[in-house]
Amino acid sequence: MQLEEYWGVGPKTRETLTDELGRERAVRAIESGDVRTLSDAGLARGRATRILRRATGGDGMDTLATSDARSAYKELLELAVDHAVTDRAADRIRVLTPLTSREEMENRLDDVLAARDAWSDLEESDREAVLEAYDRYDERAGTERAAVDAALALSDAGVDSGPFAAVADLERETLAEAADALAALDGGRVTAGADDELDRLRTALGAVEDMDANALELIENLRDDGVRDVSEFREAFEDHLLRETDVTIDRVHEAMPNDAADATDFVGETLRALRADLTEAVDEREETVATELEATLEDAREAVDRAVEAVDEIAFHLSLARFALAYDCTRPSFIDSSDGSATVSVVNARNLMIAAHEESVQPVTYALGDHDVAETPAGVDSAPGEERVAVLTGANSGGKTTLLETLCQVVLLATMGLPVPADRAEVTPVDSLVFHRRHASFNAGVLESTLKSIVPPLSADGKTLMLVDEFEAITEPGSAANLLHGLVTLTVERDALGVFVTHLADDLEPLPPEARVDGIFAEGLNPDLELLVDYQPRFGTVGRSTPEFIVSRLVANASDRGERAGFEILGEAVGNEVVQRTLADARWDE
Repeated sequence: MQLEEYWGVGPKTRETLTDELGRERAVRAIESGDVRTLSDAGLARGRATRILRRATGGDGMDTLATSDARSAYKELLELAVDHAVTDRAADRIRVLTPLTSREEMENRLDDVLAARDAWSDLEESDREAVLEAYDRYDERAGTERAAVDAALALSDAGVDSGPFAAVADLERETLAEAADALAALDGGRVTAGADDELDRLRTALGAVEDMDANALELIENLRDDGVRDVSEFREAFEDHLLRETDVTIDRVHEAMPNDAADATDFVGETLRALRADLTEAVDEREETVATELEATLEDAREAVDRAVEAVDEIAFHLSLARFALAYDCTRPSFIDSSDGSATVSVVNARNLMIAAHEESVQPVTYALGDHDVAETPAGVDSAPGEERVAVLTGANSGGKTTLLETLCQVVLLATMGLPVPADRAEVTPVDSLVFHRRHASFNAGVLESTLKSIVPPLSADGKTLMLVDEFEAITEPGSAANLLHGLVTLTVERDALGVFVTHLADDLEPLPPEARVDGIFAEGLNPDLELLVDYQPRFGTVGRSTPEFIVSRLVANASDRGERAGFEILGEAVGNEVVQRTLADARWDE
């Protein structure tokens, strides 16, 4: 395959990859989703990630029909990356895309949840040992030695189920021998400590080299010790060599010349001969030891290759498992849509962006379509109906946008084959996810671009989920109500699922019978004059706005009498009795 056939690879990118990697290696890196290799070759990491997402999951990326859907997708990936145990695992998470096969979704869920359960069962000390092994693996840039060490740490932790079974199946003794051999061989050289005889020879060679560098000083020291003739000098030098270098007496005798002209020649020729002899001995011994170590590695090659593959695969699933544990995520149920049924339903779902900032999250139960959410949420009169489309109304700062984001997160995670942040969830994978956040830009260009992004997915074949927030913010209220009514009607006619957040519910009547109105209600102010909201929607009910609560807070916080008087006039407009009761209730709560 030619490089330019991959999405995002133009002539310049092709030239960069070909020069640095060669065509075949570049193709392998793209096909395997190897972000590191592409970025090391000179591509910006973000560009490499975009190319790989399209190369490995282009059809899945087409599910993300709007820029806001793509933004939500990237936000989720970065949350998951925070729990990656290696850089390689983080790169693999960044190129995850929505899947188009239910079987692939189920298989990935199987692996991630098996890793989650196995990890949960480990003692804290064993978890720390595994994470430390992966830290070393990263520090050594994923070398074979680092991978084998990580595999041994996983084996020692005793985890043997799910993805970890790949390591448990390896013969530990063979792997340990391979680890020793890999530690002993570094860049083709045998490291210190691998062989006692090689260490002895190297130490002796080093001592002789030091003597040779200081030969004149050595001669003077021997003379200062009272050496009187050639015989005594020879004997003193021999004793010094044996004492300081651990060289055998035979090797010393063989190195000493018989025809040296003087002491300087005698010492110099002896040390040079010893250096040559020891260098040859070191080389021979190192070759022998290296051959033995390489034979050990050859015998263990299959185990080493399996360990390298297993450690990377485990790191990937373990990273996703830690993400699932951090947010108490569970397995979603996929609803078979062969008969046309479809749903997005959640019980006690949590918004991950809020949870990630350690803010308290009120779980929310919500459902669209043919669901099995039987329970009625606390404080609500009934469970959600089976309407495919809902118009969501209610208080400012009431969590309507957060609910849209939560549903979007659940659908995205489920279609990527990942657990979702809810006690229970049912999802029909969709072909198009239309997520549109509120954009306060009031001009014809924004209206046109918005309609061009959200209407075509509804008009195409396949299943669509519409999550549209305050459409009225981009055009005047009268036109917005008409257009929004048309979008709701089109969503119903196309058998799509949808939630539309709006303050114009009354202007949308009559809605199609397949659509309902849900409402979120504010309940007052707390003693700090902060808005109290029940974020759980009430089904089939228009939500109540909160101007009296906001005005009540402004009255209470007015900085002087004139400002207070102004806000009190507004209080009369929204209902002065309600304002005063709200303030009294807030003070009573103190």
